[in-house]
Amino acid sequence: GQLVASVLSKKIAAGSTHAVIDIPVGETAKVRTPGDADRLASLFTSVGAACGLKVRCIATDGSKPVGAGIGPTEEARDVLAVLQGKRGAPEDLRSRAILLAGHLFDLADGLGVKEGMIKAERLLQDGSAWEQFKRITKAQGGLKSLGEARFRRPVLSSESGTIVSIDNRRLARVAKLAGAPASSTAGLRLLVNVGDIVIKGEPLYELLSDSPGQQDYALAFNDMGPAIFTVSQEE
Repeated sequence: GQLVASVLSKKIAAGSTHAVIDIPVGETAKVRTPGDADRLASLFTSVGAACGLKVRCIATDGSKPVGAGIGPTEEARDVLAVLQGKRGAPEDLRSRAILLAGHLFDLADGLGVKEGMIKAERLLQDGSAWEQFKRITKAQGGLKSLGEARFRRPVLSSESGTIVSIDNRRLARVAKLAGAPASSTAGLRLLVNVGDIVIKGEPLYELLSDSPGQQDYALAFNDMGPAIFTVSQEE
């Protein structure tokens, strides 16, 4: 109940009439089963309808992180890279954004998700999405430069092989112990994801923090308990 109220109240307060809500589903995501996703979607849509808000929920793959950044600044860095069409922008984040935007366009005009995704792709490619984003930020006080964490530390792989899974919950916990989101520059930046091949001693992610104590807490948590990155060793 608190989750539904928290999410929808922001949309309603902002004057939204339509909303698409992404529900990632996975073993280490907040929503773990399709049944749980269906129940949550039903709550979102029914409460939204009672408040005059058209809501559509999309269950997506929550088995691995989307984008490379975790933490306010690093997530903003990914979003800006996608909007600006920068080389190296996270393709999985771009694809997820186009999917959700396609559903939102369909919810608004009823022309179909495929047509909506084509429209979203075009708006990204021709710079319209970036220009609209700048208008939004200007109305909220203007774009601000992204800061940098004081302490950066690569976390290395202890074995070689293919990454077959990532524990999203434990990874999020590492970012929180590093200081995110209270410290806007704290968090981490993934250097690999599921399906990538790693060699022992190569970095899995870069830990970002603003104090040595927070860095140490995060590193200690990374080293204890089950592995965050599960690696299938190559023969």
